[in-house]
Amino acid sequence: MPGAVLTGVDLRLTNLTGADLHYADLSGAKLRNANLTGADLRWAFLSGAFLSGAVLTGANLTGASLYGANLNGANLHGADLSGADLRDADLRDADMREANLRLANLRDANLSRAKGDNTTILPDGYAVVDGLIVATGGAS
Repeated sequence: MPGAVLTGVDLRLTNLTGADLHYADLSGAKLRNANLTGADLRWAFLSGAFLSGAVLTGANLTGASLYGANLNGANLHGADLSGADLRDADLRDADMREANLRLANLRDANLSRAKGDNTTILPDGYAVVDGLIVATGGAS
């Protein structure tokens, strides 16, 4: 469903494994605990989406807009978030081990207890310290 308009749709607990949703508009969508393993969400618009507890393992979110999205407790293990807009996103307790966040915008994102590891690729101004992602200064 590339380019689909799914604004505000309720997809809680839905299995969207491997779904092709690149360029889709999912702003404000309710995707709590949804399974988006391996989904193609390149350049998708997910601003204000509710993705708490969602499984996004290995998902491609390159260039996606996740401004103000709730990703509290989301599993982003191995996800590609390169160039994604995560400003003001809630990433508390998110698992971002092995994730690629190169050039992602994490300004004002809540990274409390967000997990990373030595393979997590982070934008300048962020680092993994004792398994947690932290701002180190100069963050953008």
